[in-house]
Amino acid sequence: MTKNNFSNQSQKFFQNDVRSGNHIEGKGLNLQAIANDLKYAQDHCKQIVPLTSLNKDFGNAKAYAVANLIHEMRINEGAKPIGRKIGFTNTKLWSVYNVSEPIWAYIYDTTVVRLNCQHTKCNIKGFSEPKIEPEIVLHFCSTPPLEAEPEEILGCIDWIAHGIEIVQSHFPNWEFKTADTIVNSGLHAKLFVGEPQELNNLGQEGLSDLENFKISLSCDGDLCAQGRGSNVLGSPLKSVLYLLQVINRYSEQEPLQSGELVTTGTLTDALSINAGQNWTTNLYGIKLPGISITFEN
Repeated sequence: MTKNNFSNQSQKFFQNDVRSGNHIEGKGLNLQAIANDLKYAQDHCKQIVPLTSLNKDFGNAKAYAVANLIHEMRINEGAKPIGRKIGFTNTKLWSVYNVSEPIWAYIYDTTVVRLNCQHTKCNIKGFSEPKIEPEIVLHFCSTPPLEAEPEEILGCIDWIAHGIEIVQSHFPNWEFKTADTIVNSGLHAKLFVGEPQELNNLGQEGLSDLENFKISLSCDGDLCAQGRGSNVLGSPLKSVLYLLQVINRYSEQEPLQSGELVTTGTLTDALSINAGQNWTTNLYGIKLPGISITFEN
C-alpha cells in the first residue's frame, strides 16, 4: 500500500487523533500506539480500517499482545476483570465472518450485568453495529487443569447460567480477520447473566444436557434463530478446553482462576439489533430460564 493510498483510507476511517495506520505500516509495529488507537475507537464508538488489511504480518500473537495492553489500560482506569468471553466457538459462523479459529477476551465489572429477573433493558447508543448472541455462562469455584476432560471442567464449576452477550464491530460492515477481532477485545460490548443454577439443581444429566439442550431466539414475537449446546465446539464445556489451551499458548496471559465467569460463545447466529426491539430466548432440555431484553437508544 502506498502512503497516498493509505492517507485516503485514513481520512475515511480514522479520526484526526487516531493513527494506527502510521504505527502498523512501517517495518516495526508500535503495539502500545495501536492499543491506544483501538481503545480510542472503542471508547468513542468509532470505526477503523482492519489492522490486518494494513500489515499482513499482524497476526494473532501480536493481536493478543495489543489486547493485553488495552486490558491493562482498562484496569488502570478502575475496571475489574471478572472473567473471559470466548468467541467464534460456533464454527458455522467462521465462513460468514472470515475467521479461522475461536478467540477470547477479558470481561469486566463495567460490562457484565447480573440480572435479578428475566426481563431487562439495554441502551445500545454507544455500541458499534451491535448484534445479539445467546450463550451459556459458567462460574468457576476452582482452577481447572490445563489438560482437563469435560467431566473435570464440570467439577470446577459451582453454577451455570444463561446469558445474552451484545457484541459489536469497530471495523465497518463486520469485515475483518481473526486477529482484528482479538485486538478489538473479542468484539465484546455487554454481557447479561441470567439467574444462576447450582449444578445439583440441573440433575444427574448435566453433562449431556449441556450438549443436547435447544434454544430459540425471537424478536418482537417472531422466531429468528434456533440453536443447541453442541453448536459451541461440541458443548460449552469443550469451549472451555479451547480457552485453557489458547491462554497457555501466549505466556503474557493470566491463567483462568477460581471466581471467574466464562461465557462460552453464541448458540445461534449473531443477529443485528435495533432500538425499540424486544428479544427473547427460551431454552429446552435444560433447567435454565430464558431472558427478555428490550433495546433502547
